[in-house]
Amino acid sequence: QVQLVESGGGLVQSGGSLRLSCAASGIVFSFYDMGWYRQAPGKQRELVALISSDGNTNYADSMKGRFTISRDNAKNTVYLQMNSLKFEDTAVYYCNAVRYLLGPGKYDHWGRGTQVTVSS
Repeated sequence: QVQLVESGGGLVQSGGSLRLSCAASGIVFSFYDMGWYRQAPGKQRELVALISSDGNTNYADSMKGRFTISRDNAKNTVYLQMNSLKFEDTAVYYCNAVRYLLGPGKYDHWGRGTQVTVSS
């Protein structure tokens, strides 16, 4: 059974920092591209950051320079370091694991999310 369990969310003041973790089980973690997404109330889920199986990273424009995604394959864990947090970063943050197959299709797994609240 695949599980992605996020942790590290909470309440932080504007300008503060948080580090999110996502622990994966039931998958061969090193084969998967990992990502963080977020969803604010009344808005669609949006990409925050991606890290490929070989360590390449991509960020949404509004997160560049503030957020850092990393992974530890030995611990089956992906991290999101968030600095200089803003009120508009308030959202539920979700962990995603995706593996694209050689043919069509993919394995795509989601965590349940962790709440990040930034007070202004």
